[in-house]
Formats: sequence, structure tokens, C-alpha cells
Amino acid sequence: MALMNIFKKENPEKKEPKKAMAKVKVSKTAKKSKTEVDASPIKNIDKVNKNRKKSGKAFQVLNFPHITEKASGLTANGQYVFKVWKSANKIEIKRAIEDVYGVNVVAVNIINVPGKERRVGKRTGLKKGYKKAIVKVMKGQKIEVLPV
Repeated sequence: MALMNIFKKENPEKKEPKKAMAKVKVSKTAKKSKTEVDASPIKNIDKVNKNRKKSGKAFQVLNFPHITEKASGLTANGQYVFKVWKSANKIEIKRAIEDVYGVNVVAVNIINVPGKERRVGKRTGLKKGYKKAIVKVMKGQKIEVLPV
């Protein structure tokens, strides 16, 4: 096994393991001076995260909102229709909608629309199919699909 050791690079200086930082205890009664800066860089970080749109995997799942007359009629019931990728499942769609639009999703229904046969002269072909998801959000919440 000596042959395999020639490929390994070893540092002649051995590094010492990192020492754990000591925790400083501060009494609850101690007051900050006016010149002291707050340790947390952002106050109300929950509000910042709530307003920020997360990208991550959400845009690999959602294509775009499916806007038709029937779909716009569903918005009165708190249901919104989206075209999604063929490989997306209900759990991924729910997480993506919650991340992008910041709403609570109650239910997700999926419809797999098959491709239609189209004909031009003698030749026939298939129009591409797609998958769409009907997402129901919690009562009182809205998704702004079309800017008014």
C-alpha cells in the first residue's frame, strides 16, 4: 500500500485543533451604553424574511400562473391555477407557492393535461401536454396574480 501513499499530500506542519470560543455571560440587569452597537445587524428579522421572496427550488417547480376565464372565477373561492413542471408533486408545489407568494396553502389538486392531436394538411402531430395545479389558500389570504 506504499504506492497509494505517494499521491497523498501531507503538510509537514500539523495544525492544532481549533479551540472552542468561551461564552461570555452577561447579566440581565446590565444596561447598554449609548455608544454600544446592537449585536444583531438586523432588527425584526422575521419581518424581513416574511417580505423577502425565496427563489431556491420554487422556480424549478412553478412555470407561471394559468390565466383563463375559468381560472379567474376560482379566485373568489381562494383557488389559484398554475402551470407546473411535469415532475412536480403536491408537496413541492405547496412549498413553492408558500415561499414565493408568502401565503398558507390549504390544498393542492393536480391535473395532468394530455397533448392534443393537431393536423396540418395530411400530416398529424401532437401538441405538447402540461401539468397544472389548483392551489387553495387559507381564507382571507390572496395571491396577486394579475397586477390591477
